[in-house]
Amino acid sequence: MWLISRAVPPFHFVIPAHNWLAVVLVAAGFVTGLSGVVTFRQAKTTVNPLKPHASSLVTWGVYAISRNPMYLGGLIMLLGWAIFLSNALAFLFLPIYVLYLNRFQITPEERVLTSLFGQTYVAYQARARRWL
Repeated sequence: MWLISRAVPPFHFVIPAHNWLAVVLVAAGFVTGLSGVVTFRQAKTTVNPLKPHASSLVTWGVYAISRNPMYLGGLIMLLGWAIFLSNALAFLFLPIYVLYLNRFQITPEERVLTSLFGQTYVAYQARARRWL
């Protein structure tokens, strides 16, 4: 994102108080992602359901709102970075990030969690959104 923002200056634009907005978004993304990790630690399970297998299904805390708060936190931080760079092309990486994670990370995790927790996980999927 940084390299593109510097290489293609015509796509640069100005957002009032973009530095503060960027800091707020990066901090919010960090807190969102960290709260997901902390919730997993409190439940004494792994953040990676693929290796080793998850020992419990976490559906409380931030996971009641989003099934993937760590990825959501990363997306919010990238949004903050794009705003800091103030280049329209930097925003193109946001949907690429979402599409990549949906295809190569979240879908395989959901398959494993469905096989481990069955109908309980399917019901959780109906209650909590994948992202937000």
